[in-house]
Amino acid sequence: MSPDAEAGRLRVVVADDQPVVLAGIAAMIGADPGLEVVATAGDGVELVRAVARHAPDVAVVDIRMPRMDGIGATERIVRDHPGTRVLILTTFDLDAYVYDALLAGASGFLLKDVRAARLVEAVHLVAEGSMLLGPSATRRLVADVAQRGSRVANPGIAELSDREREVLEALARGLSNVEIAAELVVSENTVKTHVSQILRKLGCRDRVQAVIAAYEAGLVG
Repeated sequence: MSPDAEAGRLRVVVADDQPVVLAGIAAMIGADPGLEVVATAGDGVELVRAVARHAPDVAVVDIRMPRMDGIGATERIVRDHPGTRVLILTTFDLDAYVYDALLAGASGFLLKDVRAARLVEAVHLVAEGSMLLGPSATRRLVADVAQRGSRVANPGIAELSDREREVLEALARGLSNVEIAAELVVSENTVKTHVSQILRKLGCRDRVQAVIAAYEAGLVG
C-alpha cells in the first residue's frame, strides 16, 4: 500500500467514459474520509497513465471505454503496477465481461447500481486483498466457466490438502475469512494461513484467481 494508505487513507483512481457518471462515482468515493480520489480518467489509456503517475491503492474501472477498454487496462495495470488493485464497476451485466475481467486480474466486480456505502466498502475490501464479487456475478462466473468448457486444471490443485480444498471451496462460495473460520471451527488466523498456502500452491495472485482455478478444476459449481 501507499504511504497514505498506511496512514489510514487509500488513494483511488476512477475511470469512466461518461463525464457525469465519472463525477458521481468520484464524489461517492471521495466522500469517505478514508479514501482520496487522486485522479480520474475518461478512457483506458488515460487510466493506465494515471495509475503510473499516482500509484493508487485501487483503480475503479468501467469496462466499456474508448481507445483501451477496462479489461485491457486491467491487464496493463496488473502487469506493470501489481500494488494497485482493480475494482470493475460497470452497467454491463454480461457473462463474458465478468469472466474476462477476472482473468485479466481484477479483484472485484460490481454493477453501477450499487449503493454508495457498498461501493466504499468494496474499495476498502479490495485494497486489503479481499475478493469482491456480487452474488449475481458469482453465479455468472460459474455459468460462464461451464459454458466455455473444460480447461486444463491448475496442477497445484493436486497439492492441496483436504483442509485447503475445504477453504478454497468456501472462498468460491464467497465466504469471508471470518465466515470460513466459523464454518470450519478454526481461528481466523488459521484460515489466513490456509489461504496463503492455497495461493502459493496454485501460483495465484489473489483469491479471485484461486476461485477461477477451483471452478475450472471442477471443485465447485
